Amino acid sequence: MSPSRRPTAALAMSRKAADAVLEPRTLDALADTLTLEPPPVLDDFTTARACSALAEAELLITGWGCPPLTEQVLAHAPRLRAVVHTAGSIRSHITDACWQRGIHVSSAAAANALPVAEYTVAMVLLTGKRVLESARDFRAVREEADWSRTARTTGNYRRTVGILSASLVGRRVIELLRPHDLRLLLHDPYVSADEAAALGAEPVTLDALFARSDTVSVHTPLLPATRGLVGRELIYAMRPGAVLINTARGAVVDQDALTEAVIAERIRAVLDVTDPDVLPPDHPLWSAENVLLTPHLAGSQGNEWRRLADAAVDEVRRWVAGDGFAHPVDHDKLAYLA
Repeated sequence: MSPSRRPTAALAMSRKAADAVLEPRTLDALADTLTLEPPPVLDDFTTARACSALAEAELLITGWGCPPLTEQVLAHAPRLRAVVHTAGSIRSHITDACWQRGIHVSSAAAANALPVAEYTVAMVLLTGKRVLESARDFRAVREEADWSRTARTTGNYRRTVGILSASLVGRRVIELLRPHDLRLLLHDPYVSADEAAALGAEPVTLDALFARSDTVSVHTPLLPATRGLVGRELIYAMRPGAVLINTARGAVVDQDALTEAVIAERIRAVLDVTDPDVLPPDHPLWSAENVLLTPHLAGSQGNEWRRLADAAVDEVRRWVAGDGFAHPVDHDKLAYLA
């Protein structure tokens, strides 16, 4: 596409997502490149305004809460050729009809992977040092602890960390953990032994990952084949006092088995996701002392939304210049992508 040509674009996402991600600076940057349908954003494709905007749109900039781009919706968008998504997964709005039309899709999944990886690395190191337990005990006794009685299982020297899935996040976690004095294991059926070694991890079976690791970090997308993948047998194969970190999806883990194991103090857990994301108020995980629950905050938050916006602006500029997307979504890999 000629850089002098200004394609017509529209914004499609929830208004909450737009308020978070689309700062004035982002809208200005997009408007420098595109003829942009002004806010409010499209959050319902059935309205007269949406049908009018879709009729002209060559590009959609989407985000969390974008309605599905069904065959019926695309019938109102005859000129649409590309979608730039300002978040990670495109599963909720990119349909088979989009791929059949040959629409090109870009995602900010790589940009969103970094804060998840940073959260994971922080939790690996904090739980290895038993910081959370030590802080709790220190607050309770309010006196000097006897450092000489520290258990030899405490610390991060040569600790074994197992990564379940070399997803975008899993790969960033391995990258960020490499400078530390840790042993890294990886299980991913789509990654060869040579590729795992190049990443800096030892490839292992699923059973070995859980049996050998002091910490297991789950980065598997939720697919029909991965629902309940981390089951009772794997959880109970973990070393006493080992840590399970889940920043992927709650349903990848057998939550009942995990709850039993942490209540019995067999293992510890850091859960940024559960099933459902907000557990019932009386669920035992809320009060389990060896569990840290966080409210699905590992992904982009606060100023990290700017990274998503900047990534989208970069992709739009590349597309308008005819250079193609730097982060295209590969339809052939959707079977094992988040």
